[in-house]
Amino acid sequence: MTVRQPVSSAPGLCEAAGVGIGWRHPHYGELLETLPSLAFLEVHSENFFGTGGAALAVLEQGRAHYPVSLHGVGLGLGSVAGVDPRHLEQLAMLVARIEPCLVSDHACFTHGMLPGQATAVHAGDLLPLPFSRAALDVLCRNVQLVQDRLRRPLLVENLSAYVQCPGNEMTEVEFLHELARRSGCRLLLDINNLYVNARNAALRGELPDPQAAVRHTLDMLDPALIGEIHLAGHTDVHDGGVHLVIDDHGQRVCDEVWALYAYAREQQGAIPTLIEWDTGLPPLTVLLDEAARAAAVAHRVVETA
Repeated sequence: MTVRQPVSSAPGLCEAAGVGIGWRHPHYGELLETLPSLAFLEVHSENFFGTGGAALAVLEQGRAHYPVSLHGVGLGLGSVAGVDPRHLEQLAMLVARIEPCLVSDHACFTHGMLPGQATAVHAGDLLPLPFSRAALDVLCRNVQLVQDRLRRPLLVENLSAYVQCPGNEMTEVEFLHELARRSGCRLLLDINNLYVNARNAALRGELPDPQAAVRHTLDMLDPALIGEIHLAGHTDVHDGGVHLVIDDHGQRVCDEVWALYAYAREQQGAIPTLIEWDTGLPPLTVLLDEAARAAAVAHRVVETA
């Protein structure tokens, strides 16, 4: 497979160190009424597919005041069955209409073909990939297809995973670096996902220190490849004697992840940062408070540099 050069960037790119929030339905009206100081808004792409309707009209109102980042959960970039052309066309129409500053999805698979089935079966979840050359080939092919259709670079996010795939042939960092090198995409670094995976590995007895493990990963990442950072909350679940950390995007960012964010900013410099909150949505003021904390962390890093 040939190595691709990055495709041209979109107008209005979320340029530097600004902080945005995930814009969800309960906060549509209040945000448009108050217009808080934010660098950008991020929405789930699939919620705005179609050629009209109330949701798309609201998004266009938000776009009139803020850059918008489109974050997808449905491309299934690692799926051997390929990207659904209808899904990609809907995304392309939305990108043309909104002119987002960033477009992103996940390094995962979501659908595949079963024996006797004429169409792909969707899992309804973001499922992890093995860090293998075969999986990398599929991921690169699908990412290139999406970028060629959208005519812009895609950001690909590292995944929180609760099962371990057999057949790893490289580390996650090596896998993501090779993806970026071959496809010309950039990376969406979800620090909470790294921490959740490290915490679960520690609970399985595989790691002595989750934070040290995440810091090591951050040390290995090429800062030039990071196009956005996600920060979110997680939940510790105890069920039937099993302790598992779930990336539910339903809590404030924990102190350990804030510390890792500060470390990442020291390593990687000014990168657009998103506060991601999807379940048990709090008042808008809580999200804005989290965004202010992220901005304060970034400011302290700059002052001490």
